[in-house]
Amino acid sequence: MNLNDPKKIAAEKAVEEIKDDMIVGLGTGSTFHFALLKIAERIQSGELKNIKCVASSKQTELKAAELGIPLVTLNELYKSGRRTSSQSATKTADKFSIDLTIDGADELDKDLNLIKGGGGALLREKVIVQASKKFIVVVDESKLSKKLGMNFPVPVEVLQFAVEAEKSFLESLGANVSIRKNSDGEHFITDEGNFILDAKINAIENVDEFASILEQRAGIVEHGLFRSCLVSKVVCSFSDGSVTEWNSYKL
Repeated sequence: MNLNDPKKIAAEKAVEEIKDDMIVGLGTGSTFHFALLKIAERIQSGELKNIKCVASSKQTELKAAELGIPLVTLNELYKSGRRTSSQSATKTADKFSIDLTIDGADELDKDLNLIKGGGGALLREKVIVQASKKFIVVVDESKLSKKLGMNFPVPVEVLQFAVEAEKSFLESLGANVSIRKNSDGEHFITDEGNFILDAKINAIENVDEFASILEQRAGIVEHGLFRSCLVSKVVCSFSDGSVTEWNSYKL
């Protein structure tokens, strides 16, 4: 493992935001893997106490359990009626039961819109982010882009029943679409039993508009566009070892 890996530097910087007694959302993917290791290290050293974590994928859940990170499901969290310590018991506060979620991104534009889902966990990741008070995104400079879609396709999770219909629909929007497959050539199946279509677009001129179009399709379960209103902070590392943070406001 390269100790100077920019992904590692950014991930460990983000983990500094986790404090005792927090409920923490755990992301999925190669960048977040470094964050997961650092969380486990802080727990084992006694530096971090009494946290509970919600995993965004079965993969992360298994790895977290292996590392001794205490887990709780999202359903258990909401059934308990738990609210973040800084929030009053209001209807507005009820939807934020996770204090902080940390996760990576596959592409980031200048407005802090994201493409996520390269690891196939976009649906659960978005559910967890929407249940979080803060969402910290961890990237390295290779993920930066002027416009989304220039460097990474948009993952679109679809019902198996509708895969060909939604593939045709995405192609009608000008996308070059492929059905995601595993290394053995079999269709990739998400934790929720769906397929993923990877829609390659040269550049998305209006992220809000394109996301809204996708959300109108019944066969599309979720898409990998995470709009900037979901993002609290971006931690970006560079090859020279420096780290830059960008902030936006959650609406």
